[in-house]
Amino acid sequence: MNDSSWGAPQPHTGYRGTGDQVPSAPTAMPRPGDGHLPAHDVSAPVHDVGGDAAQTRRMPTVSDPQGSGDQNGRSGPSDGPGDPARPGRPGLHGSAYGAAGGPAPHGRQEPPQGPQQQSQDASAPAPAPAAGEGKKRAGRDLRAAIGVGLVLGVVVLASLFLYKPVFLGVIVVAVAVGLWELTSRLKERKGIRAPLVPLALGGAAMTIAGYLRGAEGAWIAMALTALAVLVWRMAQPPSDYLRDVTAGLFAAFYVPFLATFVALMLAADDGPRRVLTFLILTVVSDTGAYAVGWRFGKRKLAPRISPGKTREGLIGAVAFAMAAGALCTQFLIDGGSWWQGLLLGLAVALSATLGDLGESMIKRDLGIKDMGTMLPGHGGIMDRLDSLLPTAPVVWLLLVVFVGAG
Repeated sequence: MNDSSWGAPQPHTGYRGTGDQVPSAPTAMPRPGDGHLPAHDVSAPVHDVGGDAAQTRRMPTVSDPQGSGDQNGRSGPSDGPGDPARPGRPGLHGSAYGAAGGPAPHGRQEPPQGPQQQSQDASAPAPAPAAGEGKKRAGRDLRAAIGVGLVLGVVVLASLFLYKPVFLGVIVVAVAVGLWELTSRLKERKGIRAPLVPLALGGAAMTIAGYLRGAEGAWIAMALTALAVLVWRMAQPPSDYLRDVTAGLFAAFYVPFLATFVALMLAADDGPRRVLTFLILTVVSDTGAYAVGWRFGKRKLAPRISPGKTREGLIGAVAFAMAAGALCTQFLIDGGSWWQGLLLGLAVALSATLGDLGESMIKRDLGIKDMGTMLPGHGGIMDRLDSLLPTAPVVWLLLVVFVGAG
C-alpha cells in the first residue's frame, strides 16, 4: 500500500518507525577575541558580504536538495515540512529559508547583532514545527481514507455478489485508470511516452479474454497488446522508440496482465468467494503490518526503498494473513481446509509486501509520493493496486493447486 502504513509515527521525519535522527542545530558563531574573528567585524550587519565576517560565516549545509537521498539513506523528494527545496518552509534545521546564514525573505535586512545575541541565537535549539505540520508528517487524512475505503468496499462487494459481469467491468475500469496514472507519471517525470490507447484497449481485452477463455485467452490478448504497442509507437519520431515501447510492455504486464488473474478467479463456480478471499487476505495483511508496525516497529525492513516499513510490521502481516487465511479457506472456499489457508496467508503476506516495495521503488525512481490524487486519503488507483496486483496470480495458483480450477 503506502509507505506510511507500516511503522510508528515519528515527529520531524514524516515516516513511521523508529531510528530517524533529527539534525542538530548549527554550530555557534565564533566570538570576538577567540582567534577566529576580529572584534571590530562582529558588529557588522549580517547582510554585509565584505570583510572577514563574510569568510567565516557560512550557509547551512543542505544535503541533496533534489531529493535523491539524505542522511538516513532515503531516496526521493521530501514530502514533509522539512523539505529544504521549498522556500519559505522550515528546512533541515527547522529554520525558514534565509534565516540561517542566508538573506532574509522578501528582501528584508536583519538588524545588527552584538556578540552576545549572536551566540545565543546560534546555540538556540531548532524551533518546533508549526501547528498542523506534525500531523501532516504522521500520515494521511484518516477520516478521508476510511470514508473512501468504505465506499470502495461497498462498490466491490455489491458488484461481486450481484452479477459477475458487473464486477468484471469494475476490473476493466480500475485497469484503465491505473494505466493512465502510470503512463502519465512516466511522461511527466521521465519523458517516457508509453502509448496509452493500445494499453487501455489491450488491458480490457486481456481481462475479458481471461474471464471467458481462461489463461490461454489472457496470454493471446497479452501478445496482441504487445504488438499493438510496437506498431502504435511507430507513428511518432524514432527517437527513444526502444525506451518508450519497453515502458509500454512493462505497463501492459504490470497492470492489466496481473489483474487478469482476478478475472480467472471470478470465472470459477465459487468465483465471488475466491475473489473475496483474495481481497480479505490482502487487506488483512496490510492492516496487520500497520497495527504491529505502529506499536512495535523499530527495525527497518527496506530503508532505502520504503523507510516506513519495519520487520515487526512484516511479522504482523504474516500472522494476521495466516489467521485470516485459515478462516477463509475453511468457510468460504469449497473443499478448502484450514491448513491450506495458513500457507495461503503466508504467501499473500509475502507477495503483498513485495508488491508494495515494488511500487515504492517505482515512485522513488520517479520522485513522487503517490501515483495520483483520485482517492482522498489514499492517493491514486495504483496506490491501492500495488499489493493487490502481484498477489492475484499467487492466490489464483494456490487455490487451483489446493481445490482445483472450479
